[in-house]
Amino acid sequence: MDADGYFDESVAATYDEDSAERFDPAVVEPAVNFLAELAGSGAALESAIGTGRIALPLAERGVSVHGIDMSAAMVERLRAKPGGDGIAVTIGDFATTRVDGSFSLVYLVYNTIGNLTTQEAQVTCFRNAAGHLEPGGTFVIEVGVQELRRLPPGESGHVFHGGEDRWGIDEYDVARQGLISHHFWIQEGRAEHFSMPFRYVWPSELDLMAQLAGMQLRERWTGWTKEAFTSESRSHVSVWAKPSG
Repeated sequence: MDADGYFDESVAATYDEDSAERFDPAVVEPAVNFLAELAGSGAALESAIGTGRIALPLAERGVSVHGIDMSAAMVERLRAKPGGDGIAVTIGDFATTRVDGSFSLVYLVYNTIGNLTTQEAQVTCFRNAAGHLEPGGTFVIEVGVQELRRLPPGESGHVFHGGEDRWGIDEYDVARQGLISHHFWIQEGRAEHFSMPFRYVWPSELDLMAQLAGMQLRERWTGWTKEAFTSESRSHVSVWAKPSG
């Protein structure tokens, strides 16, 4: 694997097109509204900023946004977009990389906490976020809740997408909270395959990580439009706050 990790040039080149549904304004705007309200008049730091799906419209709302990302190839796409050159980005691992200044908001969207494949790295990420926050600042994560109830006894795979030219299968290692997401598709008449490892993490475990970093849960919702989080929720948006004094 090169320095860009799993998001090298081959992935970055078509990332926006392959993820078009996540760039839909109906998906982006509620997230930006939520984050802009938390940021207030302060600055925001996006961990794993990628091609700027959230950062660019948040900056258009008047929020000063800084980013961290391991993939120079993804950041190059951000830079090429209108307003992209106005967002400062530090290349590095978002779990450990430090940037200058303090922020009223640090955020990590769309399951990216799972890209850190050990509990230790996830705990380090929380501590890094807390270290960037000013007193009273908030750390926000958007992440899915794994549907382990869908796994039949003795099986480890779950098909999360099936179609004529694209398939997705999640392979679970329940004992280790491990997950490998396999993607198969047909491109120009040939089969392509891409796999990425994750460590899934439960809401209660995230709350404990926050406590270890000196933060407390402030609110948790199913999504950006603040639907109640329940036992049937398949995702959550959680907000932890750093003490104000």
